[in-house]
Amino acid sequence: MKQFVVAVRVLLVFTVVLGIAYPLAMTGLAQVLFPGNANGSIVKVDGKEVASDLIGQQYDGPQWFHTRPSAAKYDGKASAASQYGPNNADLLKLVNERREQIAKLEGVDPAQVPPDAVTASGSGLDPAISPAYAALQVDRVARERGLSVADVQKLVQANTHGRVLGFLGEPYVNVVTLNAALA
Repeated sequence: MKQFVVAVRVLLVFTVVLGIAYPLAMTGLAQVLFPGNANGSIVKVDGKEVASDLIGQQYDGPQWFHTRPSAAKYDGKASAASQYGPNNADLLKLVNERREQIAKLEGVDPAQVPPDAVTASGSGLDPAISPAYAALQVDRVARERGLSVADVQKLVQANTHGRVLGFLGEPYVNVVTLNAALA
């Protein structure tokens, strides 16, 4: 019986410390140090919450920058890749079709279409594209919106992020924040 009482006490102490105090402390610390991240990295347009800059969105129409293809159709509940291997005939056909469509839309040679324009990310929810894919879309977006190419390039530059800590990953453009700036 003595061991049972000790076990219940330990259970209660760990429940209070690890189940209540620690999560509250971490939540409070996150709210103080990183409030934007702790609250979902919400993007606002004209004061209205429109998206999270962590999750890609589908943008239809030539007036918007387009994101990478999504096997999940940008549904957060269905986050997944296509599971096609690099030599899968269906994937190769899909990539070639996408390359032709993008080349036609942007008025360039298919060889100029960057790989991230035709391949989905692992999660299917990636809001980022390469600076090369963003640059490919600048002329179209500027023409469709009646803006100067220089103004659109400035927006792209403002939404371009470098390598983490200067050496991890690749530079990227967040399409969600870029399109929010266009809106």
